[in-house]
Amino acid sequence: MPHASTMLIADAGPDAGPRPEPGPRAGSEFAPLLRAVREQGLLERRLGWYAVRIAANLLALTATVVAVVLAGDSWWTVLLALPLAVLWARTAFFGHDAGHAQITRGKRAGRTVGLVHSNLLLGLSYAWWNDKHNRHHANPNHVDKDPDVGVGALVWTQRQAERRAGLSRWLTRHQAGLFVPMLLLEGIALKVSGFQDLRRQSPRERAVEGLLLLAHLVGYATLLLSVLPPGKALVFALVHHALFGLHLGLTFAPNHKGMEMPDPDGEGWGHLRRQVLTSRNVRGGFVTDWVLGGLNYQIEHHLFPHMPRPHLRRARPLVQAHCAAVGIPYAETSLLDSYRQALHHLHEVGAPLRAAR
Repeated sequence: MPHASTMLIADAGPDAGPRPEPGPRAGSEFAPLLRAVREQGLLERRLGWYAVRIAANLLALTATVVAVVLAGDSWWTVLLALPLAVLWARTAFFGHDAGHAQITRGKRAGRTVGLVHSNLLLGLSYAWWNDKHNRHHANPNHVDKDPDVGVGALVWTQRQAERRAGLSRWLTRHQAGLFVPMLLLEGIALKVSGFQDLRRQSPRERAVEGLLLLAHLVGYATLLLSVLPPGKALVFALVHHALFGLHLGLTFAPNHKGMEMPDPDGEGWGHLRRQVLTSRNVRGGFVTDWVLGGLNYQIEHHLFPHMPRPHLRRARPLVQAHCAAVGIPYAETSLLDSYRQALHHLHEVGAPLRAAR
């Protein structure tokens, strides 16, 4: 299935260091906005902000693990899969931010933060995610270049739908209704994809990534099997990964689904239009920011992927005003309406197949 992503700028591989934000060459429409953002210091790193929140998240993870141990052999222990899934999502957000060089300027420190949060704590490949997410950021919603709208269990255009056959054709007819249930498998799918990607990586990268992924699996299995009998341990793991996948999926689903999709054969857009027209913001306050990891400011994040998370909210009025000045629609809606739009798009993609039955 397509991965919930949608967590760098094109060609910035997993070991790439921080890169400057796109400059005036990105297009005359974008240059004035970039200058305004720089003048307000919104591209400066916030190491202290991240240090406090990473420490708090690690403490909360530790407390949850201790609670699992203390709860012991009981079905009530399975309830702790919910807070653990929520905290895993926070951990994934820090891995995402590290991959975008939002936390540190040094590539070695940033990669270390990313490997710890992705491979070691979550069992997700940092290199795989960066490679995939890199291509998404470079060409969002481009059917030939964005892996997040490629053909998988779900499809994103009616042209893709026309080519479906057999079981995949049935899935496409019903994909809007199946979308949320399929997200329950995403937590496991992300791990499988990371292991599969080891074959693509260089020997040195493969060794580091592979050892950390194995360390995670051994540690996770040891924790559960030392506290719970095999049956309950399996149930806990399945519930935990289902909730984790659902959380990530519902975080990324509002961002681009149902937004403009560039014509592969049409005129290319500049950086400003390519990122704004394909992205959607979600309105909300502190709770929305926390639950969605700041990715509710998807437009600002795509325009300035290196911008630290706490600055995205401050950049929003600048981007809104600039888009209004140059006549570019700025899409922003509520969380529920963003889901409605995304599901409506999936439903419309499958409409010709339902009519042909």
